[in-house]
Amino acid sequence: SLSPRYYRGAVGALLVYDIAKYLTYENAERWLKELQDHADANIVIMLVGNKSDLRHLRAVPTDEARSFAEKNGLSFLETSALDSTNVETAFHNILSEIYRIVSQRQITGQPESEFGPTTTIEPIRVLPTQQEGRQAPCCQNI
Repeated sequence: SLSPRYYRGAVGALLVYDIAKYLTYENAERWLKELQDHADANIVIMLVGNKSDLRHLRAVPTDEARSFAEKNGLSFLETSALDSTNVETAFHNILSEIYRIVSQRQITGQPESEFGPTTTIEPIRVLPTQQEGRQAPCCQNI
């Protein structure tokens, strides 16, 4: 559990679990409750099942996680940091949703609350990674 101050001003959160370890998925519910208790009511939350490359070790069914996300108003995606599957998509989707919500607040004149320190909104562009040939591991010595 983190201090409520940790969440102050947060506009988005990725709740990440390991698809091969069910306990990490169960813990996501606790982290979600903590976000709901301490973060801004308009925070954008995405449930992310990581290590989708470990299909043979899957312990968390995709449908179960997707259902949990829908029930709690979260977006959902499975990713693999190892082979870069959906990693950029996850960040692009959550940033797009944050931008949409903050832009709507400006149009309707709703107060910013703690959702952002500035009233200036700049478009966010996420450029695709150049992928040539075989994927390299995400972390390596150069």
